[in-house]
Amino acid sequence: QEQLVESGGGLVQPGGSLTLSCAASGSIGSVMAMGWYRQAPGKQRELVASITSRGGATYADSVKGRFTISGDNAKTTVFLQMNSLKPEDTAVYVCNIRAERVGGIYWKDYWGQGTQVTVSS
Repeated sequence: QEQLVESGGGLVQPGGSLTLSCAASGSIGSVMAMGWYRQAPGKQRELVASITSRGGATYADSVKGRFTISGDNAKTTVFLQMNSLKPEDTAVYVCNIRAERVGGIYWKDYWGQGTQVTVSS
């Protein structure tokens, strides 16, 4: 099972910016979609942003206008540009890539281990 490698998390003041990066450590099937989830203490995991292999992106209402997701299908990488960060954005962010199985039966989800983003003064 391939794991996704994440980077870019850290501590930032409100109003600041961070860019999260995620890439597959090895070859995987053709990318179908990529996305970022987050989970804050006491809350269930939520989908923050996703992007299809064709480039169509969706965002949670709470981050619209502040976050931008982008990806490179060929390099199996996904990014999340986070601007105007708020304390409520504090969470563990986890990347996901959904790719076709090598055998072409259906799809498989790959996950990162999570990276902490803390927004605080």
